[in-house]
Amino acid sequence: MTETIHLTYLFDPLCGWCYGASPALERLLQEDGFAVTIIPTGLFAGAGAFPMNAGFAAHAWEADQRIAKLTGQVFSEAYRRNVLESGTGQVDSGPATLALTAIRLIAPEKEFEVLKTIQRARYVEGRDNGDPAVIADILSALTLDDAAARFASPDEELLSANRTRIDAGQAEMRRFGARGVPALVAGQGQDVRLVNSAALYGSADELIAGLRAA
Repeated sequence: MTETIHLTYLFDPLCGWCYGASPALERLLQEDGFAVTIIPTGLFAGAGAFPMNAGFAAHAWEADQRIAKLTGQVFSEAYRRNVLESGTGQVDSGPATLALTAIRLIAPEKEFEVLKTIQRARYVEGRDNGDPAVIADILSALTLDDAAARFASPDEELLSANRTRIDAGQAEMRRFGARGVPALVAGQGQDVRLVNSAALYGSADELIAGLRAA
């Protein structure tokens, strides 16, 4: 019997590089012999959130073009115009992270699908997914009514679970000295290692072969 390979994927829903890694992550989630846990790190949530500004917009767009060349992921003009250059809005992953935790509690098998939809809303459709109203609309459009209701009026269980997930993600970042997200950790218990994040932007077949060979 082939031994299951355990992976932990650390991410932020407003991170462009995490969006770039989504195709590789999707392959890992579909691949037999892998058990993948995804954990948000709160990079742009809470104290990490800030108002959109011209400096960040320029930095993000430059990085986005590199990501697009590496991965083929789309960063649309609508995103550039309506999100980066709007002069309004927050760089705030708090709402998206809370929504994903609501999904984790209610329908965990749908969490990655919701993450992809949240990313698509921003980078392809040009919608500000730092806006709670946009996140609520996404949940409703996916007919995730229970999660939408819980997101709209978060109870203490949801808020506590969200804090716990973010704390766990940040602890893993510190544990491995990871400098940013996305970060992929392979193994469990004491036999764990940080995978070179560059592997998330190349051939998924090579990534999978490398994880199996390690």
